[in-house]
Amino acid sequence: MTDRSQTARSHPSRKPCLTAVLRMAGLRPTRQRVALAELLFGGAHRHVSAEQLHGEASQSHVNVSLATIYNTLHQFHEAGLLREVAVDAARSYFDTDTSDHHHFYVEDEQRMIDIPAASVEFMKLPEAPKGMEVSHVDVVIRVRKTPG
Repeated sequence: MTDRSQTARSHPSRKPCLTAVLRMAGLRPTRQRVALAELLFGGAHRHVSAEQLHGEASQSHVNVSLATIYNTLHQFHEAGLLREVAVDAARSYFDTDTSDHHHFYVEDEQRMIDIPAASVEFMKLPEAPKGMEVSHVDVVIRVRKTPG
């Protein structure tokens, strides 16, 4: 696995581009938001928990509290930059790929794996409650390693 802090340092800064992305999403590009955006969007699509991002920020010498990480992740989600995937009532991951797709959740490793949207088929969805419409469907299939 690549050390993201090393990867971030080996590439030119993406700050000007990320600053523009944050502004277009309606977010003020504060120093902390830009630094967290560089960690989140500086490589391939991925799934990250707030605790994981906090650890990466510490390793990259980005001084932010866990509360700020949570707030920023939720702001990025509300702005459409991230997708939140709840695996249970107490644990969420944030996905940098906002396209339509589903997930495997590997319980013993606490990690997410993408499933292409076309790989999951629905025969029929229930009708949405009166006055509402289905905005999207998230499927999380929980898996674990087989014994032996």
